[in-house]
Amino acid sequence: MTQQSFGVIGLAVMGENIALNVERNGFPIAVYNRSRDKTDKFMAERAQGRNAKAAFTLEEFVGSLERPRRILIMVQAGKPVDAVIGQLKPLLDEGDIIIDGGNSWFEDTDRRTQELEPAGFRFIGMGVSGGEEGALNGPSLMPGGTQSSYQYLEPIFTKIAAQVDDGPCVTYIGPGGSGHYVKMVHNGIEYGDMQLIAEAYDLLKNAAGLDHNQLHEVFAQWNTTDELNSFLIEITANIFPYIDPDTNLPLVDLIVDSAGQKGTGRWTVQTALELGVSIPTIIAAVNGRIISSYKQERVAASKVLTGPTGKYDGDTKEFINKVRDALYCSKICSYAQGMALLSKASQTYNWNLKLGELARIWKGGCIIRAGFLNKIKNAFGENPALPNLLLAPEFKQTILDRQTAWREVLVTAAKLGIPVPAFSASLDYFDSYRRDRLPQNLTQAQRDYFGAHTYERVDKPGSFHTEWVPITEASV
Repeated sequence: MTQQSFGVIGLAVMGENIALNVERNGFPIAVYNRSRDKTDKFMAERAQGRNAKAAFTLEEFVGSLERPRRILIMVQAGKPVDAVIGQLKPLLDEGDIIIDGGNSWFEDTDRRTQELEPAGFRFIGMGVSGGEEGALNGPSLMPGGTQSSYQYLEPIFTKIAAQVDDGPCVTYIGPGGSGHYVKMVHNGIEYGDMQLIAEAYDLLKNAAGLDHNQLHEVFAQWNTTDELNSFLIEITANIFPYIDPDTNLPLVDLIVDSAGQKGTGRWTVQTALELGVSIPTIIAAVNGRIISSYKQERVAASKVLTGPTGKYDGDTKEFINKVRDALYCSKICSYAQGMALLSKASQTYNWNLKLGELARIWKGGCIIRAGFLNKIKNAFGENPALPNLLLAPEFKQTILDRQTAWREVLVTAAKLGIPVPAFSASLDYFDSYRRDRLPQNLTQAQRDYFGAHTYERVDKPGSFHTEWVPITEASV
């Protein structure tokens, strides 16, 4: 009996589309879903005429695959992944490969690796980005685990990944949970990108008074530039002219302003705090989604809490250009923070991440794909030890040239009462990073005053403690 090359467990949207992508690229597939109805529907519709076999028990599924078996699990992260692995283990042979393609917490991936590898199985934790379209036509893939395991998967992954000018958007990330960690930070950067774009939209709509057609034109034009050309800017431009057929109004204006989240942004913030890495733009983006969820409270508060009103009264075209510059400078800061977090994680967990290569595989397929990722790739190619993207010559000069516009946009937002937390956090990050002295000398004095935590001095080495006596007492 002919056996299939690759198996997929879980036929939700992402699982279905990756399965079809694998088969389209020349690798016969086997599929299994806990619900038989979904499997039957998939085989009768989307998989009809393809080299696909359906299995209705895990025993049948495992038996249909050639060895070493390559099995991709596309189920909800957490306990469902553990449950599927537990059901698979008695059915597999030594050397078979399990791939978790969901958004799993990287420490869970580390744990699963430590459980499966000593038992003779191979395990890969792989981040997959690109949504439904990417999964079908070419995602960005971030596989982590033992490198020998990846070698069995590379022929498939390099075919199904998005293809860009310098190769497929997949690379071996590193050991253990590194692939899922990189995907998590990718999502954190995505949060920052989306919040910054939302703030630019808010300024153009509510400060400059642009209507939906004008907003479409501005974002479509921005998408033609080297700085802002990206998937997120492209789809933003496409959203504005969409008219709701029921009301004949722009659909975006009818959507409730309360954003959801699935946890990867929060995880990024959590791990950054644990590793001591500053990511204020991403934190502001997560906070932006949280406060947006206070919809009823905000509606009530809007009736009693007042603030500035009015519109921008200067040259509209000039203001649009300043918002563009502020958006790009803030975007550079957001990516700088994400890359700094990846660098620190790589050092902490001994992953040996190649930051330039990560930027390269994000150039296609994924949600944050953007033209300027090539500049990030080149920056780390020129200096792999670059401590921060803000110090790369091109990015440094870009911000130095545009920071006046950036600051003026924030002043305008404050005067008009328009919140721009991610724009502000990005500028604060830049201003803090560029200063050789911050006010935390006072913080250290306070800590020593109330807790004897000691401090260091600028004029001599060592650790010091002072018995801080109020002047009034000392003078008595």
